[in-house]
Amino acid sequence: MCLAVPGRLIAILPDENPTLRRGSVDFAGIRKEICLAFTPEAEVGQYVLVHVGFALSVIGEDEANRVVRLLNQAGDGE
Repeated sequence: MCLAVPGRLIAILPDENPTLRRGSVDFAGIRKEICLAFTPEAEVGQYVLVHVGFALSVIGEDEANRVVRLLNQAGDGE
């Protein structure tokens, strides 16, 4: 099973090649650098779904919060 985790885009990092667009994403206090090549529309402050270091889609804050709640509930059941 594959899992994409929502995080808030806090910065778009400068790069000369737009196909290598990168950003810094906050996952509940943990910041990671991710690839934004698949989400050229992503803007700072938006939430993205990230899988293996790649932002796959832009999602709304309500959806991001819903996914985090579900992940937390799943973790409580183990």
